[in-house]
Amino acid sequence: MLTPATMRIYLVNLARRPDRLAVMEAMAARLGLGFIRIDAVDAATAPKAEIDRLFAASGPLGEIPPGDKCCLLSHRLFWEKLVASGDDYATVLEDDAVLTPGAAKFLTDASWIPPGVNLVKPEHYGPKGQRILVSDFVGIAPGFKLARLRSRHTGTGGYIISRRAAERLLAVRLFNLPVDHLLFNPNNSPEFSWLAPRQLVPAVLRQQDFIGEKSDIETFRKGFRKFDLTYVKRELVRFGYDLRLLPQQAALALSGQAKLIEIRTE
Repeated sequence: MLTPATMRIYLVNLARRPDRLAVMEAMAARLGLGFIRIDAVDAATAPKAEIDRLFAASGPLGEIPPGDKCCLLSHRLFWEKLVASGDDYATVLEDDAVLTPGAAKFLTDASWIPPGVNLVKPEHYGPKGQRILVSDFVGIAPGFKLARLRSRHTGTGGYIISRRAAERLLAVRLFNLPVDHLLFNPNNSPEFSWLAPRQLVPAVLRQQDFIGEKSDIETFRKGFRKFDLTYVKRELVRFGYDLRLLPQQAALALSGQAKLIEIRTE
């Protein structure tokens, strides 16, 4: 076990993507970081029964594609390793993450994380200029704040999680959402309220669009994006979930309890 404030970094990487591993190793070396590689569950080779065993047949976003299921199972391996380590916190990165020069101090030392915080998103995911709703700002370092996430900000290119939160997620019997929605989407995640994720402002990492070939997970989403009646119904359900918290979010913003900010990297 490390000292209470020290965090290990774990890297989720497919065995058949040494190109991505090489890029991450080179970046880590430049920043003076090390990581523990997690052999990601591969939708191309894992038996269907193994992939499906922890998932509901459908959920708020419809049926989850195999690649997204394997992504969650890979993060679940990380949660298991964190719990087994006995560490209080750990960082996980996906193998297309790009870290800013100042990222290291936030990803390896938990001393800046306020007591009781279980999940931190140091990532900016989505288009440039994207805005998110946040509240309860806390200064944690010169030029940086931590704020409670009040709107959807998906993506799991990198996050910091407590052992306590990992234990709770491991207790989920059947998952019905992709991992990024489970952690960072209040519109449809039953765990979001308890996890109460915090956003690092500004962010210190983003996901690259491509490293080598296109992301493997996209290959398994193609059939789920075919424009047909099932697709239309799924998108209408998604839209309904997105609207569900809109009155509450508007009230928070109008009362000054929360603020809509542009999320960016340092």
